[in-house]
Amino acid sequence: MGGQVGFRAAGIAVLLILFSFLAAANFVPKEDRVASNFWPDDGLRLGLDLRGGIHWVVGVELDEAVTRELEFVRQSIQEDLEQDGVALGRALVNEGTLLLTLASEDDRAAAIESADNTGVLDEDDGDGLELRYVLTDDWIAQVRENTMSQVLEVLRRRIDDPQRGIPDSVVTRQGDDRVLVQIPGEQIDRERARTLLKSTGFLEFKMVVDSDATEEILRARYPDGIGDDQIILSQIDSETEIETGAYLLPKVADITGDYLDDARLQFDQQQRPIVEFRFNPAGGDIFGDLTAANIGVPMAIVLDKKVYSAPVIRGRISTRGQIEGNYTAEEAADLAVILRAGSLSVPVVIEEERTVGPGLGQDSIQSGARASMIGLALVLLFAGGYYRLSGGFASIALLANLVLLVGLMSLFEATLTLPGIAGLVLTVGMAVDANVIIFERIREELRTGKSVRAAIGTGFEKATWTVLDANLTTLFTAVILFEFGTGPIKGFAVTLSVGIVTSVFAALVITRLLFQLYPGNRNVSSLSI
Repeated sequence: MGGQVGFRAAGIAVLLILFSFLAAANFVPKEDRVASNFWPDDGLRLGLDLRGGIHWVVGVELDEAVTRELEFVRQSIQEDLEQDGVALGRALVNEGTLLLTLASEDDRAAAIESADNTGVLDEDDGDGLELRYVLTDDWIAQVRENTMSQVLEVLRRRIDDPQRGIPDSVVTRQGDDRVLVQIPGEQIDRERARTLLKSTGFLEFKMVVDSDATEEILRARYPDGIGDDQIILSQIDSETEIETGAYLLPKVADITGDYLDDARLQFDQQQRPIVEFRFNPAGGDIFGDLTAANIGVPMAIVLDKKVYSAPVIRGRISTRGQIEGNYTAEEAADLAVILRAGSLSVPVVIEEERTVGPGLGQDSIQSGARASMIGLALVLLFAGGYYRLSGGFASIALLANLVLLVGLMSLFEATLTLPGIAGLVLTVGMAVDANVIIFERIREELRTGKSVRAAIGTGFEKATWTVLDANLTTLFTAVILFEFGTGPIKGFAVTLSVGIVTSVFAALVITRLLFQLYPGNRNVSSLSI
C-alpha cells in the first residue's frame, strides 16, 4: 500500500514539475523565444516598476453622482404628481438639496407623500410653500459605492479591450473615490491613453428640431427663446479646428447608448473611417419605431455633448447604424472601444501622474535576481554542509520549488513587481524551513534507535502537521495583505502566497520522493543527515 501511495506521489510530482517548467519557460520574452506554435503567447508579465510606463491616480467626481441621483428623484416626483393632477410651481436641485415649490398649500400633503414614497429622502428645513429634501446618508453611501463599481468596470473594459486596449495594464480601486491605473511599456501613446481614460462616452440619439452653421444664426431665429430644447455644437473639425454646425435638439434623448450591444471600426464606400454600432434587441425595437416615425428627418448622434453626425433617416433602421465624423482610423477605433465599454456615469480627473523609466526597472530586476541567487547559494551551502546527503535532497526540492513558483505565476499570467521579487527572495529563505523541521524529526527518531526506513516514515508523519500549521499562518497573513493592500502590497502578497504553497509541496512530496529513491527499500544502517 505504501509503495502505491509513493508511486502516485512520484507521478504527481513529476507531472507538476514538468508542467510548471513548460510554463516557466514562458517567462522568456517573446522576441527571445524560438519560433514555435507550442509556446503560449502570454506569460509572466512585468509590472510598472520593472518595465516602466505611466502611473495615474484618477479621481472620481462622486458628488456629481449624488446630484444626478437627486435629479432622477426630482423627475420621479414630478411625474408622480402630474399623474395625480398636482402641478409644482418649481422643482430644482441645488447643492445637494431638492427644492420643491408648491403652487398652493392644498398640494402639500400630496407632495410630501410622493417624496416619502421614494424611500431615499430626508426632509430638510423648509418654510411656507417650499419643501426641502436631501438624500439619506445610507442612500448616498449606496450611490457612491455603485458609482465607483461602475466607473471601475467601465475603465477596465476600456483599458483592457482585446482589440484596441492597452495590454498588461492594471486598473484597480484605491480608497473611497480614486482609481489606480498603471500602463506599463516603454513607448505609450499618452494622449490616446488619456482619451480612453477621460472620455465620458455618453451616447445619445436625438431628432433634429433645427440646425444652422453657427449658434448665433440659430438663436437669431428664436427671439422668444428655445423653450425646453437645447443647442449642441458639432464635433470640432480635426483640420480647421472650428465648429462645423449647430443643432437645436430636445433635452431628453430618444434613445441612449445604454442599449448598444457592439461598436466597431468600419470604412464607408469612400474608404473613410466610420464607427458601425449594433443595438441589443430591446434597443433595436425602440430604434426601429423611432426611425420609422421620422423618415426624412435628420437624427443627431451626440457623444459627450457634441454632435458627431446628423444623417437624414431614409427608412426604418432596426439594430444597426453608423457614426460618421472627421476623425482618423485610429480615432474611430478608439471611439468604438469607448462605446463598447459603456459610458462613465460621472466625470473623472487625473489627480496624480508619474512616469517610470525602463532603466530603473532593469536595475531593479538585476538587483532582485542578484539577491535571489546569493540567497539561494547560501541556503544550498547551508543545507548541503549541515545535512549532507539529506541536505542535497533539500536543495533539489528547493530548486524544484522555484520552478513551480515561477511556472504557476506564468501559467496564470501574474504580474511580477519589485515587491514580488522581494517575495521571491523571501520564499528562497523560507522554503528550506520545512525541510529543517522534517530532518530534525528524523534525527530524533534515529536517536531512539529506530531503523532508517522507520525513522524517515515517522519523521515525515510527525512533521507534516507542524509544517502545515506554520505555513498556513503565514498564508493567512498573505491573504489579508492581498485583500486589504494596494498596488505593491498585493504583488508581494501574491508571490508570497504562491511561494508558500509550492514550498510545502516541495518539502512534503518532492523531498519524500527523493527519500523513496534512496534509501528506499534498502536496509541501510545509517543515513547521511
